[in-house]
Amino acid sequence: MSSRIAKLFASAAVALVTANAAQAETLVVVTGGSENMVDYVTDYLGPLFEEQNPGWTVKSLGTGPGDAGSQAVLEKLTAQKDQPTWDTDVIVTNQLKTAEMVTEGLLQKYRDQIETGALVTSDAAKMALGTDVDGYVMPMFMSQTAIAYNPDLVQDVPTSLEGIKTWSEANPGAFGYNGIKNGMSGVAFATAWIYAFGGSDPKTLMEGPYDAGAEAGWAEALADLKTFNQSVTFTPGNAGTLDMLNRGEIAMGPVWVDMFYSWQADGRLNPNLKITLPEPGMPGQPYYYAIPAKTAHAEAARKFIALATSPEVQAEGIVKKFNWYPGIDAQHLEASMDEASWDKLFTDVTPADLSEKAKPFPLGPFFTDLMDQYETEVSN
Repeated sequence: MSSRIAKLFASAAVALVTANAAQAETLVVVTGGSENMVDYVTDYLGPLFEEQNPGWTVKSLGTGPGDAGSQAVLEKLTAQKDQPTWDTDVIVTNQLKTAEMVTEGLLQKYRDQIETGALVTSDAAKMALGTDVDGYVMPMFMSQTAIAYNPDLVQDVPTSLEGIKTWSEANPGAFGYNGIKNGMSGVAFATAWIYAFGGSDPKTLMEGPYDAGAEAGWAEALADLKTFNQSVTFTPGNAGTLDMLNRGEIAMGPVWVDMFYSWQADGRLNPNLKITLPEPGMPGQPYYYAIPAKTAHAEAARKFIALATSPEVQAEGIVKKFNWYPGIDAQHLEASMDEASWDKLFTDVTPADLSEKAKPFPLGPFFTDLMDQYETEVSN
């Protein structure tokens, strides 16, 4: 564990001692995500839980985004493994590290013990990069990639990766993406390309088992992608793709949906721009709510997660505040949302589109092979 993370946990421990002197119980929520995820618990979800559960205080602690933040949570739980109880009650972590925690016995099953557990049916609630996490997790939200486009410049919008390939060849330079080194929207597009043209069942890449033989068609697909890249404009990153779309320098490109809608809401993006989710689909990734195996407050932790994954909170907190797709099935939110908010998020990409075409990233070994082969076969 880094010294920075150790100090964060030490500060939290001091805060807990102080809090426990004044409060009957404290629920500790540790988030291995971006700062806005920590703020979400501190400013919105925690106070809502405290209001509904008098005598409880929610303490929120962030360990940082990406694998490093979730790794710090894993290390924290591992360090306490031999203790009778642990001082963390709820964690919010990414797919990779959550899967490792399940494998190492650091989490407990709880989903069938909360009423909202039945509201999620996505594959992401069952498998995390090839690891069975069914019952151990509830998705906090789904971050999804899609294709953004300018309808003034794209009249016949491609509905598939095959259509995008054809359209880009006919419109040199009008499709833009950021490759695989400058942001995950480009990585997601390269992954979708392999799902579409890699020659094997994408389900094998997503669920395993890992078998290098499933990559037999990749060489041809990547050679095709190298040819495709000769007709595209490379952007400097996720934000760069949106900037170039906004300036009309490109007409189409892969983006993160939450970033797309947040920029439109902030007035940073042409309100006429739209998104589509082409066949066979594009990857996204959730962050998970999970409960450490030896939390001292398992019942309160389940109540917290049930609240966080209720249709009302998912509608207000996840969809309206952040423009993320919900962690539970979107069909359960419509009654809790005003028409304008619902239409904004689900007009271009419908709940049915998400159910059919929102894909996970491939298993870790396949993902590593894809990045390596892209570098060798496409970038060079």
